[in-house]
Amino acid sequence: MDDAASIETKTTTPLTQAELDVLTDQLIEKLKTVYDPEIPVDIYELGLIYKVDVSDDKDVVIDMTLTAPGCPVAGEMPGWVEDAVKEIPDIKSCKVELVFDPPWDPSRMSDEAKLQLNMF
Repeated sequence: MDDAASIETKTTTPLTQAELDVLTDQLIEKLKTVYDPEIPVDIYELGLIYKVDVSDDKDVVIDMTLTAPGCPVAGEMPGWVEDAVKEIPDIKSCKVELVFDPPWDPSRMSDEAKLQLNMF
C-alpha cells in the first residue's frame, strides 16, 4: 500500500455568511474588552483595529495600531488582544500584528469614542 494514499486529507468547509456574521459579532465584543490604559475607551471604538481576517479553519489574524508608536504598552497590548479573542470557543488561533501605516489619528475614532472623550 502506498503511504501517500493512506494519509487522510482534511478538507475545510467554508464558513457560511451566517457563521461569519456570528463570529464577527463575537470578535467585536471581545475586542471591546481591551482598553488603552491611558484612554478610557476600548481599542475597537478608538479605531486601533485596522483589519481582521478569519480563515475557514477559524484562525484569526488582526492588524492593529497604537495611538502612538512609543505607547508604553506596545509590547503587551497585542497579547491582550490575542487573549481576548482566544476566549471565543471556536477560535483555533489568533495572531496580532502591530502596524503603523497608516498612522493612527483621532479621525479613526467612532462617534461613541468621541462622545466619551468630549471630542465633538
